Amino acid sequence: MTTNILNLSLADEQQTLALGSKLAQSFGAATIIFLHGDLGAGKTTLSRGVVQGLGHQGKVKSPTYTLVEPYQVGGWQVYHFDLYRLADPEELEYMGIRDYFTPDSLCLVEWPERGHGMLPAADMDITLQYEGERRVARIEANTPVGIALLEKLSA
Repeated sequence: MTTNILNLSLADEQQTLALGSKLAQSFGAATIIFLHGDLGAGKTTLSRGVVQGLGHQGKVKSPTYTLVEPYQVGGWQVYHFDLYRLADPEELEYMGIRDYFTPDSLCLVEWPERGHGMLPAADMDITLQYEGERRVARIEANTPVGIALLEKLSA
């Protein structure tokens, strides 16, 4: 692969969930993914696809009010963060943010810009946006872990 960016067109919610499931099947190492996009762009839907793709059978809810929802699935500790309501990045220090980023964790972070300065670097950035009726996912790998993941997604 010659680039570290992949653009995908997603026709509907099912394709967004399928992308999440494909991501879930591609993890080979602890990974941090930052999810970008406006409200309603599909960040939580993509996260639900990842968690369910790893084998979680229950409901996958948005952590808008709790900041983080933990899941233990497929041998991974999965942490789904939604920092939309975060008033100050320093709040992350009080919740022990560093404890979540471990060698057996997959961290999906919505609204990562609200935690600027307190979060580790992302292996991958995924930006979801609408183009007409479709969503477009721009997936950018930032590290060797992210590049390996992107190569599996591209296969």
